[in-house]
Amino acid sequence: MPHSTVSYTKKDHIGFITLNRPEAGNSINLKLARELEDICLKINQDDDIYVATITGAGDKAFCSGSELEKSGTRYGVATAIASIDRPVIAAINGDALGQGLELALSCDIRLSSDRAKFGFPEVARGLIPSDGGTQRLPRIVGRGKALELILSAEVITAEEALRIGLVSKVVKGANLAAETEALARTIAAKAPIALRFIKEAVNKGLDLTLEQGLRLEADLYFLLHTTIDRTEGVTAFLKKRPPQFKGK
Repeated sequence: MPHSTVSYTKKDHIGFITLNRPEAGNSINLKLARELEDICLKINQDDDIYVATITGAGDKAFCSGSELEKSGTRYGVATAIASIDRPVIAAINGDALGQGLELALSCDIRLSSDRAKFGFPEVARGLIPSDGGTQRLPRIVGRGKALELILSAEVITAEEALRIGLVSKVVKGANLAAETEALARTIAAKAPIALRFIKEAVNKGLDLTLEQGLRLEADLYFLLHTTIDRTEGVTAFLKKRPPQFKGK
């Protein structure tokens, strides 16, 4: 399927996704939603991809929201990103508003340009976030702060987003792509099965009791002992050389 509203490339075990509607603030329309969903499926089927990144074209908007709500249509792009079974890094190069913020929240790590702004304007239009915003935001910044942001429709700066834990790092806009790729390369150098298991343990564990989460962690830990990568990791450590992981 050829893509025109989302570009996708891969290099050195990293998948690079770019929302490509800069003239429309990289806002989500039906074509972009479907193309993004197709790319997410492609990543999950590609054993050569260990980590993915997502950003927006240009330097003004990561994703300024959705055009679909004007027609009453709902399409879960955040759900598509969240379904990727390997780590996903958001490089928030500009404004992340409405469904654009929901898209960022569905990623595992969020880096931000110092120019970016964040907010949920839906309530000012008589709506609520509908692509996971009311569920993911409290899990990241806490119930009280999430309610304050959603109920007030306040738009916050990158610095405030960092302070409340919405993003993990803020950098100069010109440095964001390089910072994101450097982090992606650091992660991609690790054992890919272990990366997926870590993501599974953390994400599923949030919805379990501590006892259940510890059991899940132990099960995944023992499963890793059956992999070739685990043997390679131990061998490389003993021989003091970089490991050559194969995802097996």
